[in-house]
Amino acid sequence: MTEITFKNNPVTLSGQQVNEGDVAPNFTVLDNDLNQKSLDDYANKKKLISVVPSIDTGVCDQQTRKFNEEASQEDGVVLTISVDLPFAQKRWCASNGLDNVVTLSDHRDLSFGENFGVVMEGMRLLARSVFVLDQDNKVVYKEIVSEGTNFPDFEKALEAYQNL
Repeated sequence: MTEITFKNNPVTLSGQQVNEGDVAPNFTVLDNDLNQKSLDDYANKKKLISVVPSIDTGVCDQQTRKFNEEASQEDGVVLTISVDLPFAQKRWCASNGLDNVVTLSDHRDLSFGENFGVVMEGMRLLARSVFVLDQDNKVVYKEIVSEGTNFPDFEKALEAYQNL
C-alpha cells in the first residue's frame, strides 16, 4: 500500500498499483451524460489521464485547465477523472466555457481508482495523480502526488505525452 498526505495528514491508498511499463487495466466510469465509458473507448490513442480529488477546488481546476490547454493539441486524448458526480463535472465544464475537456466520474464503483491504486482510504476520493498511456495502453509515465494539495509535475507529464 502506498501512503501520501492530504492536507498534511497521512492517507493510505487502496487498490492495485499500476507502474510504468505495465499495461493499464481496464476500468468503467461515467461521462457527463451518464454513459458508461472504459479504456476501450479510447483505443489506439495516446492518453493523458489527469486524476483529481474534486473538480470544484482550486488546484484541481488549475490542473484540469493546464493539461487540457497544453495537451489538447496533441493527437490523443486528455481524460480528467474524479469521483465528482457527472452532473457536477458537466456544470463545471459549462460554467468555465471548456468544451473540449473530457471529464469522467468514478463515483459509482471506484473502478478506475481501485484498478490504478489511487483510492484514498476513508475519504472516497481519488489521489491527485497523472498517468500517460501509449496507444497500446502501456503506462509510460506515472506520478502520484505525495501531498494531495500540491500540483503534479506538469512538465514531466506533458513531455512523456508529447514524446509518444
